Amino acid sequence: MTVTNAETVQEDSPVTRPRRRAPAVVIGVVLLAVFLAGVWAAWFFTIDDAFISFRYAANLAAGHGPVWNVTGPRVEGFTDFGWVVWAGLGAWLGVALPLFMKLTSLVFGLLTLLMLAGTGHRRGGIGGMLVAGGAYVVFLPTYFHITSGLETAAFAAVLLRIVLLGLRVLDGERVRAYEPPVLLLVLGMLRPEGVLAALPTVAVWLWRERRSRAAWSWTAGAALVGGGYFVWRWKYYGQLLPNTFYVKFGNLTSGRMWTEHTTWLLLPLLLLTLSLVIRRATRRIGSLLVVTVLLTYVTYAVSGPSMDYLDRFADHAVPVLCLGAGLAAATLGGRWVTTLTGLVAVVWSAVLGATAPDLGTIANYGPDLQRAHVAIGKGLATAEVPEQARTLAVSDAGAMPYYSGWHSTDFIGLNDPQISRGADPTQVVLHARPTVIVLTASSPTPGSSSYGLNVAEATAGYQEVAAVQMRDNYFQTVWALPEWAGTVREHVQTAVATAAPLNDPGRYDETVGRWLDRLKRQLPGF
Repeated sequence: MTVTNAETVQEDSPVTRPRRRAPAVVIGVVLLAVFLAGVWAAWFFTIDDAFISFRYAANLAAGHGPVWNVTGPRVEGFTDFGWVVWAGLGAWLGVALPLFMKLTSLVFGLLTLLMLAGTGHRRGGIGGMLVAGGAYVVFLPTYFHITSGLETAAFAAVLLRIVLLGLRVLDGERVRAYEPPVLLLVLGMLRPEGVLAALPTVAVWLWRERRSRAAWSWTAGAALVGGGYFVWRWKYYGQLLPNTFYVKFGNLTSGRMWTEHTTWLLLPLLLLTLSLVIRRATRRIGSLLVVTVLLTYVTYAVSGPSMDYLDRFADHAVPVLCLGAGLAAATLGGRWVTTLTGLVAVVWSAVLGATAPDLGTIANYGPDLQRAHVAIGKGLATAEVPEQARTLAVSDAGAMPYYSGWHSTDFIGLNDPQISRGADPTQVVLHARPTVIVLTASSPTPGSSSYGLNVAEATAGYQEVAAVQMRDNYFQTVWALPEWAGTVREHVQTAVATAAPLNDPGRYDETVGRWLDRLKRQLPGF
């Protein structure tokens, strides 16, 4: 069922068509301009976790398979297999992975905006287009998720496309037989819980096409490919679930807090989407949207995900909620009701997105990562240490292992099967006896423990060669075995000294002001 706006022009003559299209074109240009400005403002950001996927991808492109370390036990320290494979293509082509994956996410972000603006206008007129597209482009976290290097923007775009297919099915329109099963498979490859999020649309489509041989053939094919992948990864890694599920998930208290915060963050979008279920004319499309959002969020609500910077996991269904809000605002009543409700939804998204508690940290994360983690990794890569001695233990298992290329022990356990299943990190590190240990600390002098590692015991016999500040109250201290301490010190300190003047020199504050100052310096006339 297509929802139309009260402003629909009655005549469809060559004269009236351009007049009707003109406001939509102007709005589309404005939305695109805001979107591109937001991407530019966040372009320098890459999250450390993205380099975990990049390391697996680089090893895959080099012919070693999707592994953390080239030698030793295999471990699946990622939940985005499809993203890793795509990054592997970029690595094989020789493109810098942060750039390759940012550009990929930018394309998905543009497609999301196009789908929201186009569907909002087609089903809800100008009002629907303004609310659906506007709530998306003013939500500041959108841009940091696009430039993070992770699969968030891709997941959100594919999920939105699946939902749009579901709306077409409910309208009685034909859908290409391959599209729902293929999108279900793609979403599940991007993240395992994506299969659950896509089920409502696929179920509705299959019911309508229950007599179609093509529909069942494509669905069976997708199921075989998905099942084959599951069996392969189980045999390849020797574990039922990705390693991160054993480390990061299962905290119900954290899940409750996540649910409460997400509900408040997206409240107008949630309420407007729910209102579609109340009215008979929009009940079917509203039910599809609501159930999809619920199934998308239920895994996070019951698991309590960690590292949910700027509500990353909420962003998976934000475009669906933007669409729901746009359709609801356009059908609530007259022009004033549409304007008021749409304004509340858009302004709420803008204000809460721009006042997120962790925005100061994330907005400055790019230069902070470059002058600390990336610099340390590059320094290790150039240190004169023989291949067999290039072994590293870290807590922040991202850019440092990726740029160094060293055999790495992740003592948080994301990429270590022993620690993820309860092994003592200190004993694992002592057994590995790596050449370099990098500890995360709140000061240049580490405390007694760091992410479960007994600092004194683990670093006994090592020399501290560098203390690198990332931001206020956040340091990386580098320790090396005596025989390699000299070259590690020289190369790490040189890399850090090279990176420092290029990345907010002298500023370590976690404030939005530092980010804005940096943007001003990049603008002409400042």
